[in-house]
Amino acid sequence: MNKTLLVELFTEELPPKALNTLGQAFTELLTNALREDGHLQPESQVQAFASPRRLACKITQVAAVAPEKIVQERLLPVKIGLDANGQATPPLLKKLASLGLEHITVDQLQTSSDGKQDVLHISRTQPGKTLLESLNRALEQATTKLPIPKVMSYQRPDGSTVHFVRPAHKLLALHGTDVVPAQVLGLQAGRTTLGHRFLSHGPIEVTNADDYENQLRREGKVIASFSKRKTIIEFLLIETSLKESSDLDITVQESLENNTLSVLDMAVLEKKGTSGVIMPNELVDEVCALVEWPVVYEAGFEKEFLEVPQECLILTMQANQKYFAITDQNGKMKNRFLLVSNLLTSTPDLITSGNERVLRARLADAKFFFDQDRKKSLESRLPGLENVVYHNKLGTQKDRNSRLVKLAEMLAPICGANLEEAKRAALLCKADLLTDMVGEFPELQGNMGEHYAHHDGETANVAQAIADHYSPRFAGDQLPRNPVGLAVALADKLETLVGIYSIGLVPTGDKDPFALRRHALGVIRMVIEKNLKLDIAQLLEQACALFAAYPDFKPSTEGIKGFVLDRLRGYLKDQGYSTGEVEAVLGKNPNQFADLPQRLAAVRAFSQLPEASALAAANKRISNILKKVEGSTVELDEKLLTVDAEKALAAQVKAIEPESTRAFQAGDFQKALALLAPLKANVDDFFDHVMVNDENAALRNNRIALLSWMHGLMNRVADISQLA
Repeated sequence: MNKTLLVELFTEELPPKALNTLGQAFTELLTNALREDGHLQPESQVQAFASPRRLACKITQVAAVAPEKIVQERLLPVKIGLDANGQATPPLLKKLASLGLEHITVDQLQTSSDGKQDVLHISRTQPGKTLLESLNRALEQATTKLPIPKVMSYQRPDGSTVHFVRPAHKLLALHGTDVVPAQVLGLQAGRTTLGHRFLSHGPIEVTNADDYENQLRREGKVIASFSKRKTIIEFLLIETSLKESSDLDITVQESLENNTLSVLDMAVLEKKGTSGVIMPNELVDEVCALVEWPVVYEAGFEKEFLEVPQECLILTMQANQKYFAITDQNGKMKNRFLLVSNLLTSTPDLITSGNERVLRARLADAKFFFDQDRKKSLESRLPGLENVVYHNKLGTQKDRNSRLVKLAEMLAPICGANLEEAKRAALLCKADLLTDMVGEFPELQGNMGEHYAHHDGETANVAQAIADHYSPRFAGDQLPRNPVGLAVALADKLETLVGIYSIGLVPTGDKDPFALRRHALGVIRMVIEKNLKLDIAQLLEQACALFAAYPDFKPSTEGIKGFVLDRLRGYLKDQGYSTGEVEAVLGKNPNQFADLPQRLAAVRAFSQLPEASALAAANKRISNILKKVEGSTVELDEKLLTVDAEKALAAQVKAIEPESTRAFQAGDFQKALALLAPLKANVDDFFDHVMVNDENAALRNNRIALLSWMHGLMNRVADISQLA
């Protein structure tokens, strides 16, 4: 009979940052193993549960006994299993006996080929496994293959050693109302579990697998579903910050009882952007993994702490205390915060006052750091960079600073930045590494530099550039806000790329400790999105020259450029361009990236022309011909054109070239490519009637010169042979 299966593993507190992943993986591994054995139906529904002290899975329509299966048993090759008369040989009889199939005759065997030889096999019915057999195997797989961040070893009461993410204390397994006596981690399955550590008392006897979630909520004060708990937390944060629960049509309790949690989802979506609560998804996930019955309380701190930059306050709240900051309509932080508690009480004063006291100490430290840091200017800290090693093969941060200044000086005119401001920002951009605030919170490097630069009286452009020289910090992050920041950010990323790559620390697999891939993508985004006319090869050469004094520095501008081009391929494909289109523009090995979007658009438009396919194929053929005569410098001599087809092609190329050149130089790449379309007929005619490799060397060289002339015209925008 098909019933709902419930499996719960009750443990000590699980690692919060991994809880959701563990819950999903536990459910997936269990489900896959049971599906392999045939216990699940097409209509079976799966639900994962994960709370701080439990991983659980509920699957509907699970069979107590899997259906029988027809299996094919491979026996022996025909030449070994049968003699010359087609009778069973002793090896075949022995094989059948080992399988308990002594009664099988040769007539009941089938023959098939495995690709190398004919093989004897037999089809037979295999009885389906019981749920207990399958569940034991599934639990063993689920607990051993779980993506555990760090495995613990602990002893069971019987003295046996168990290896798991946290000590496991109970195993619950129900098929409908019946216990499935499975075993894993030294535990025997039953029907009891435990509820909330403080709000529930004594074991809970689960009566029915279908009622597990509701019974655990009612009797145990546990919201077992990670996703539901997360929605409730987000809703409560918004509700508490807005203090307008009376305007809402439904409460959390009502939604749980009526199973209408989707209403809360809609409320979260509608008000998330206007509530003022800063709710990073990763912080909500982490808090969700710390509580079983979420309750949100509001608390506050003294207004004097708002003098500290709010980035510091928010980071202190989130990183150290898991609190949620609140801002007003203008994004300015309030001296209030929200905390998610695992304790429901009608008198939360002790909880809020205790958390306020802890936060006050943290904020006092931040204010002390901020006040102390402002007693020294950024410029006065520069000599201290000599004591900070950047890399033992590339010198100190002070050495690096001097390289950044020189690179920023080169890049300032290209970025449209004020030269002196670019040099000043590059000089000061690493000084905040020596401040107390950045020492405590490394994530604030750059941001604190901007605040301290304003305090020191630096210009707005310089202050912004100090913060923005790390941008973009991640995929989709904003680019620097002004040209000065653009110049310094490019300098910083190019210096890192060239330096780290050239001492052999090239990223491998998923290992990229110096974030060279991110730096390359940052350069690509800034050049293309800000339309910067810079020569990447020349710039890499100039950057390499700055490291000449270091013996371990082995420059490879081609290698670094190739690394950047690989990232560029991925970037352009992410923009929606096909592999052929991307390879067409990158096949030219470009040093300028700014006009690549225009070239790609032109290639896409050209590929839609009826003549495009034939011209791309012809271009590929021409490329192959020219490779064989590489180095030839013969110019076209019209007097040596003897065949009508080559005369017509030469005349047409000559006619098209001036207009195509004007379009190309004006940046109208689409027109430059479109002008090639009429060449198709004459190109086809040329290859049909002209022998390129003529015995006459003069004629042969002249025809190669014609093809070379046309090839250059066709491939100025992109290598269109890549479209073939």
